[in-house]
Amino acid sequence: MKCPFCSHPEDKVIDSRTGGAGDVIRRRRECELCGRRFTTYERIEDVLPTVVKKDGGREPFDRKKLIFGARVACIKRPVSIERIEAIADAIEREIQETERREVASSELGERMMVHLRDIDEVAYIRFASVYRSFRDVDEFFAELKKLVKERDG
Repeated sequence: MKCPFCSHPEDKVIDSRTGGAGDVIRRRRECELCGRRFTTYERIEDVLPTVVKKDGGREPFDRKKLIFGARVACIKRPVSIERIEAIADAIEREIQETERREVASSELGERMMVHLRDIDEVAYIRFASVYRSFRDVDEFFAELKKLVKERDG
């Protein structure tokens, strides 16, 4: 592993722990040249489905995009990055379990909204407003009313 500080190719592992749902290994490493420490994460590389975009284009599944969209929705909200990463992990596992070769980007967005609705309603509305491309206040208000109705049962 190349040191991110001095680019030296040799390091030693100081500590290893499993993380997440047991599908990630966190390793603390120390560079043998500069002595600085850094953390790496190892995960099994599964074959993930291709994402089919709204315009019909296709691209490889990118977990970072899920995390980015959720982070934007959760700005100034009491949702930790660990929680956002756990949601991304859950969605990734869910789509792997379908064993399909392709998944629509709309399905990924819907899955993210389900998780966000459960942890923070404001983040959910923020994500939904961008994801569903609300054209005006009436669409935004309709989504709010639906959320309140579901919550109050």
